[in-house]
Amino acid sequence: MTTYPDAAAEAGRQVDWQAWQDSWDRQQEWYLPDREERFRVMLDMVEALVGPEPAVLDLACGTGSISDRVLRRFPGAHCTGVDLDPALLTLARGHFAGEHRTSFHRADLADPDWVHKLPHRTYDAVLTATALHWMSADQLPVLYGRIAQVLRPGGVFLNADHMPDPDTPRINEAADAYDRARRERELERAGGELDWAGWWRRLGAEPALADVVAERHAVFGDPSAPGGDHGRGPLKSAAWHAETLRAAGFAEARSVWSSPRDAMVLGLR
Repeated sequence: MTTYPDAAAEAGRQVDWQAWQDSWDRQQEWYLPDREERFRVMLDMVEALVGPEPAVLDLACGTGSISDRVLRRFPGAHCTGVDLDPALLTLARGHFAGEHRTSFHRADLADPDWVHKLPHRTYDAVLTATALHWMSADQLPVLYGRIAQVLRPGGVFLNADHMPDPDTPRINEAADAYDRARRERELERAGGELDWAGWWRRLGAEPALADVVAERHAVFGDPSAPGGDHGRGPLKSAAWHAETLRAAGFAEARSVWSSPRDAMVLGLR
């Protein structure tokens, strides 16, 4: 793991970091209308199990959405953000510039050795949302084992992500169709609110960020290109994630929140 060069500082006053953070939230909420609800439950579970001053590892942190909510709710918390995406890390560093309770680092979670290069040996909580579906079903058990290593005894891991139930195909199909129709209606009412690919096109058009966006696309692919940047294997159910966490060394694991399409699984060390 390496710390990405401080492109946020280089961009300086040219970028409105708060505006881009708000834009990221709007784009994510278009896909996930219950996004704030899952964050609330996530932080409720953190407080219930490890208290109101957690040391948090924000895994696949993106722009730092989880860290932002952790620090607003828990003034005594500290967050370490880790991601492979240099563009989203640049937005995170710009948004949190001067915030002593955070640090952001570049790492590939598919590399088993990433945990040995974290700034702290253990954490009270490891949190992630709508991110690990980028990893394959073969990579996740290895990742869960590494997460168990960096959590203190009694620490918690929470993963909120796409976790469809394979035993309910008709329900899944209806929920997917309803969600697609909802997004189309909202897109029309908003007069063209940006989707994933559109958001990245707009970010790449920001002069101070064009280079880091290009580097990002070299790693993940351009969302606007054929095939996009969202390759992944079959999504797994919440039950699969809970079973895999227990096999990786967690004492307990189960779902603590769900929607028709997503779920959040908690693992307790």
